[in-house]
Amino acid sequence: MTQYSADMDIVSEKVSGRFMADLKRGALALAVMSRLREEHYGYSLIRELEEQGYSLSQDTLYPLLRRWEEQEIVESEWKMEEARPRRYYRLSSKGLALYELIKAEWLKTDETVRRLIK
Repeated sequence: MTQYSADMDIVSEKVSGRFMADLKRGALALAVMSRLREEHYGYSLIRELEEQGYSLSQDTLYPLLRRWEEQEIVESEWKMEEARPRRYYRLSSKGLALYELIKAEWLKTDETVRRLIK
């Protein structure tokens, strides 16, 4: 057994799960915004994020989209495709500017953290 394995036995799943959730929550806005540069309805957005390895529930996504719409970060439009109407979301010009700002900050932070954890 390695020291890492022994240490992980001491850390409970509950504690490590909270840390992992916090880490993921920190990336949520950037992950969603990266896909909303193109138009998506909710399920297609969730599916595309999952294909890229980022899982997200509807219970997290829809309140976020509603809040962003109120803040004019996203725009939405109802479209009739197939048998039922779907609400499509896309970053507004304000949202695109915010995305670029957040992305630049993320990249700087990522570079710094990579140096720290070497």
